[in-house]
Amino acid sequence: MLLWINGPFGGGKTHTAHEIQRRLPGSVICDPEHPGFGLHRMLPPELRGDFQDLVSWRQGVVEVLDLALTRHDGVVIAPMTVTDPVCFAETVGRLRELGHDVRHFTLLARRETVLGRLRERGFGRLLGRIAGNASLRGESWAVGRLDHCLERLGEPEFAEHLWTDHTTVPKTADRIAVLAGLTLRPNTDGPLRTRLRQARVGVRHMRFD
Repeated sequence: MLLWINGPFGGGKTHTAHEIQRRLPGSVICDPEHPGFGLHRMLPPELRGDFQDLVSWRQGVVEVLDLALTRHDGVVIAPMTVTDPVCFAETVGRLRELGHDVRHFTLLARRETVLGRLRERGFGRLLGRIAGNASLRGESWAVGRLDHCLERLGEPEFAEHLWTDHTTVPKTADRIAVLAGLTLRPNTDGPLRTRLRQARVGVRHMRFD
């Protein structure tokens, strides 16, 4: 089974994916952003647009996820924002055509909620930049795309929709598991330990270019 976790940038996809992976034995995260960043680095800066526009990215993501789903016994989790219907058809749709059990979820929240999360994420990156090892460019790009993401992802074709304004990452993971027919290990962590773990996840996913 593939859990594709969609949502706006800053919507909680990565944290939710790691929460599920932490509590679901045998599951793995296969992040489609990684090949996208690699393709970016192969191009001169002036040619670095949206890597989802590259056929090589869409085909590569399908090929790698198809391999993981075919050869790996556990659940595969892919946290990735996709708002274009054609790109969605050529990734999520194509994997379904190949016979895989793909469960797609879109994490949504009010604009103000997502902006607050982006500011929090940006503050963490600011601390990293002060230390000389992080950039804030990703946050401004995410804010610029926010309205488009929220409008497109609210369409029926991007269901199942999960609203996350008034819930926690562990509870969102629980909801996805129930909808997908999966059983997660109980979450025994308190709020402080949860925040510290999520901070570690955020640091690991900082981009430096």
